[in-house]
Amino acid sequence: MDVTNSFGFINDKLEIKILILLILRRLPDPVTYEELAELAMCVDGISYFDFTECVAELIKTEHISLEGDKYHLTQKGLRNGKITENNLPSQVLAKAKESTAAFRAAKSRNSNIKTSHAAVHEGGCIVSLSLSDGVGEIVSMELFAANEKQARGLERGFRKNAENIYNSLIKTILE
Repeated sequence: MDVTNSFGFINDKLEIKILILLILRRLPDPVTYEELAELAMCVDGISYFDFTECVAELIKTEHISLEGDKYHLTQKGLRNGKITENNLPSQVLAKAKESTAAFRAAKSRNSNIKTSHAAVHEGGCIVSLSLSDGVGEIVSMELFAANEKQARGLERGFRKNAENIYNSLIKTILE
């Protein structure tokens, strides 16, 4: 089977399997099927059908396992992935390393931002927002929202702009 893309980076299913092992080895935590597919599809020319077949074969050969809805590397997959990953073309290695690094950074950022809200008996919601630097909490605040829709909007906005909000808050306080 030939799954060569327009640049010739991936030549067969074996290379797709090696790519999947490489991706899982570079991630700190297990990932969902959708996350794994998105990371593997960073290489042009890999069809979703071929990817699906390769994941199923890697599970069957016990290179990866599925626990709940998360995929992770087994010891066999770790060992064989280390041995074979240098057989991938350098462009594929570079693209996979780049996409997994961006994915790790996004996951790390998301884990440092906490948001929640709770309805209060007088009406409205108390919205709790906090930002951590990975070591400890650097800012935490509670805001009142008139209703649940506004509370969800505050949570979304904080998740999107947490660092900018923190920096603006510090700047405003120090001026």
